[in-house]
Amino acid sequence: MKMPKWSFLVSIILGLISTVVVDSMRFDLQSGTTKCISDDIKANAMTVGKYSAVNLNEGFPIPDSHKITVRVSSPHGNTYHNADHVESGHFAFTAAETGDYTTCFWVPEQNPPGLVSVEFDWRSGVSSKDWSKVAKKGQIEVMELELKKLSDTITSIHDEMFYLREREEEMQLLNRSTTTKMATFSILSLGVCLSVAALQLWHLKTFFERKKLL
Repeated sequence: MKMPKWSFLVSIILGLISTVVVDSMRFDLQSGTTKCISDDIKANAMTVGKYSAVNLNEGFPIPDSHKITVRVSSPHGNTYHNADHVESGHFAFTAAETGDYTTCFWVPEQNPPGLVSVEFDWRSGVSSKDWSKVAKKGQIEVMELELKKLSDTITSIHDEMFYLREREEEMQLLNRSTTTKMATFSILSLGVCLSVAALQLWHLKTFFERKKLL
């Protein structure tokens, strides 16, 4: 039985929607060491993140030894967020360039060494928007909210497709350039080999003629 075109299109859209970047995690960080997490973000995309050191003794202040230092940097090394010796924090910015943005966590060295658990939630693109607040502020209906979410998701997918197309064109140009260089190098190598062979023949002929063997 043939699948209707609209069903096929809906399945593609749902598959692409599932690729929206949502990165929520919890990890252990050893004192005196640094852990970095990267995320590939497109230019002009919104990204938000929040982090906190887990307090194992609820009801008591978190010790200074468990406070963390956080730095968020762009692919070219520009700093977007820098927090020193904090319990928790958050950041939000619009990416100015495309590439891998890096968030690094560091805990002061302890004696004896210890572990600090860190909770980190990093969202980019459509998932960085708080739709519950949008609904509350605008007093809009559920269907209206879903349509707005879908519209932004489709826009994100559209931008992603253009980004992938640009990357594909870059790879094609690189492949063509590499092929041209390899062909040129092969021709030059062949020319050098033929020249060396001709010189060897000329040298042998001259040697034998000088010795009157030819």
